[in-house]
Amino acid sequence: MGKAAKSSRKFAASGKLKQSIQSRKKHQQLRKKIDGRRGAHAKGKRKATSEEDGDDDDEKEVMEVTKKAGKDVKKMTVSDLLGAEFMDDPEEDEDDIAGDELSGDEDEEDVADDQSFASVDDLEDQGAAHMFELAQLAEKDPEFYKYLQENDRELLEFNATHDSNAKMDDEDDVMDEADDEEREGSEEDELPILTTDMLKTWQSALLEHRSLRALRKLLIAFRSAVHMNEDDQVLLWRIDNATVYTKLVTTSLRYTPIVLAHHVPYKTLPNGKFKQPTQSAKQKALQKLTLSYFNNVVYLIPQLTDSETLRLALTESAKILPYVISSRKAVKAYLKRCLDLWSTGEDDIRIAAFLAIRRLASSTEGSIVDLVLKSTYLTLVRACKSTSTYRLPSLTLMKNSACELFCIDHVATHPHAFGYIRQLAILLRGGMKTKTKEAYKQVYNWQYAHCVDFWALVLGRACDGEAQAERGGQESELQPLIYPLVQVSLGAIKLISNSRSYPFHLHLARSMLHLTRHTHTYIPLAPYLLPIISSTLTASGKPKSSTLRPLEMETHIRAPAQYVRTRVYVAGLVEETIFILAEWLGSRAVHGSVAFPELIVPIVVPLRRTLKNSKELGKEAGMVKLLVERVEESAKWINQLRANINFRPGAMGEVQQWEANVKIEESPLGKYLKVQQKTREKRKKMIDKVPLTSSQANQGEDEILED
Repeated sequence: MGKAAKSSRKFAASGKLKQSIQSRKKHQQLRKKIDGRRGAHAKGKRKATSEEDGDDDDEKEVMEVTKKAGKDVKKMTVSDLLGAEFMDDPEEDEDDIAGDELSGDEDEEDVADDQSFASVDDLEDQGAAHMFELAQLAEKDPEFYKYLQENDRELLEFNATHDSNAKMDDEDDVMDEADDEEREGSEEDELPILTTDMLKTWQSALLEHRSLRALRKLLIAFRSAVHMNEDDQVLLWRIDNATVYTKLVTTSLRYTPIVLAHHVPYKTLPNGKFKQPTQSAKQKALQKLTLSYFNNVVYLIPQLTDSETLRLALTESAKILPYVISSRKAVKAYLKRCLDLWSTGEDDIRIAAFLAIRRLASSTEGSIVDLVLKSTYLTLVRACKSTSTYRLPSLTLMKNSACELFCIDHVATHPHAFGYIRQLAILLRGGMKTKTKEAYKQVYNWQYAHCVDFWALVLGRACDGEAQAERGGQESELQPLIYPLVQVSLGAIKLISNSRSYPFHLHLARSMLHLTRHTHTYIPLAPYLLPIISSTLTASGKPKSSTLRPLEMETHIRAPAQYVRTRVYVAGLVEETIFILAEWLGSRAVHGSVAFPELIVPIVVPLRRTLKNSKELGKEAGMVKLLVERVEESAKWINQLRANINFRPGAMGEVQQWEANVKIEESPLGKYLKVQQKTREKRKKMIDKVPLTSSQANQGEDEILED
């Protein structure tokens, strides 16, 4: 048997041979486990049966899917149903988990040894070889060399500063060799201390020459800084100064994207999406280093306490995404960190985290986009379990930012929107069929109200007239989902009709009003708002006087028991309902219609009948009377405009043109709405100045249905 080579003996003595053998065995065992799972699932597949009945098939489908996912429908919470997590294919999930475990092992094997990044230094030597080839070209073919001097000067100046950096690189090599000899000679010696002068040297090399060797040294030091408090990590630097630590972190975050973009540029498409860098020798050599740096940043984010540094980490790490998008495990971990900050951080941190999530959603990989949309929606649903005066602004910010995320790609959003709106319909159907307290609680809760409002925001933004004009008049792929969302919302309003549930009805009415304004879709809200006014004004008995604070309708979906039949609750309820009704009547879909005088007849008649029967509430009746008067005046105003019409009702093109030219802001109802909006804004500012106790802010948010 021949004698082993010196390099082989050295490799075996270092302990890496044993590590490689263990890694290969682990890889083989995991591969067998994955193959076994796939084989078991292939044997256990069942053929789908044909659909017989619409409603029954939906229930059977939900039951079967939940059974496959290992869950019982009766034991599932509202969050599980609204999130529709059981709709995922368990086989795909297990394959993804297995793939993540496999890629995770490979990643750990690749990035665990810092010496594996030494191949990055070889890229620096390519410049010297290129200069040598150009020098030979000047001797062999002087005419072509002269042509290059006149037409392609940049090629000849490639790595022209290599000679000036040769001395610095030689010194770095000597330093590296000395460090290696010291580590091999004595493992008990202390690690070298990182100083500010070293950082300045690396910064200069990165800025002036985009040195990959300096980048490697910087990122190895960055890894030591991230894991400096862990005993099980093999570190190469010791940092004993807080100033050096901060400077090292900020330098790594700021300079790494610049150097990577210089050496491995990626392409950005006209629609804002990015593509991965093209495969090349340099990209392959930098891949391990980049992935190691990205994993270290993900590990560092939860440890940061300074808001400025945390915001910098989120902003700069988003620029690395095109280089690590192929690692599903790293992307999932990064997305989880960003979603946690998006749902719990301060406003500036929330915005920075959302911009990072939005950057991730700009990938051309469809699986990544689906992962981002699903994870974002589930995070939003979990955050909406309760709503108070303190939490409402943050929830509004989350809904608006998530709405922007879902409107990036309508085609990718459609299956998610369809599935989640369908879950709202399933919950509503369960309440309508069983009519039990538990079934009602599945609908009358904050998560349901916020989900309806969120999808109203998404559809309103996606199907807006301005957005459609930007697409060249093309209808959005989400347009067909307006009808099912409206049906679900109106059905939820009709589910329970008592005075304590009226705040929930008003929440859904506001969402439908937003949808009406932006999509110019006629949604019949009047039949659901008029009963609130009539039942409140014509109730038997005089309302009780109380010293309770006026109930904030925005932060309550169910009135507390002490507010029932009190004067303060009745006044607030009537005022809020009248304002929503006035805004609906003043929207372009209603007030801008050529048939507005005919549309208001079934509204004005019940309101006048209510005024005739109301005796105890003079102030609230006066508010209703004022609205009726303004509506009738606006009907006369529309009639005057219609007097000059010279086209037939069947000419829909001319009818739409006439309706688009109607200036509803100048009508009596439009002026009335402006005054009401200014009054409400002033009142809200006055209320916000009065501090609330925590018990007052959270009052009524966790009440259950009792009636």
